[in-house]
Amino acid sequence: MPTTADLDRIDFELLRLLQNDARISNKELAAEVGLAPSSCLARVRRLTESGVIQGFHAELSLEALGRNLQAVVSIRLGHQGPESFTAIREHLASMDEVLAVFQVAGRDDFLVHVAVRDTRHLQETVVEHVTALEEVSHVETTLVFQHRAVRRAPGP
Repeated sequence: MPTTADLDRIDFELLRLLQNDARISNKELAAEVGLAPSSCLARVRRLTESGVIQGFHAELSLEALGRNLQAVVSIRLGHQGPESFTAIREHLASMDEVLAVFQVAGRDDFLVHVAVRDTRHLQETVVEHVTALEEVSHVETTLVFQHRAVRRAPGP
């Protein structure tokens, strides 16, 4: 995978534009950065093949999908072995309610972003699918009032 030293101003501009609109046409993308379409396509392919671009995604409306309540669940494990972290991480990632799993340093071991229908669904998710795990010693749930994903390519 290239390092930031291997990327130039145009690469960073391509990344910024693609993060804002992954459906932008190659022709529009090329015009925005001042490249010929063939050169632009070659750069995007290089960024993708090298792993800098890891995918193109659709942003969904959670409300339209009936997931009107979001929360961050902080999880602390009682037993902290490598197999515990792997098992918990995989279990959490397999849950339909989970949007993101962060293994973190500090007081807690995981922060989990969830989207659920309502408070009853949140309670079921936390009690039945998180606190029921024998490795879990503490759980704290924080409601999310607003969420805004910020998309920007880091600069050099």
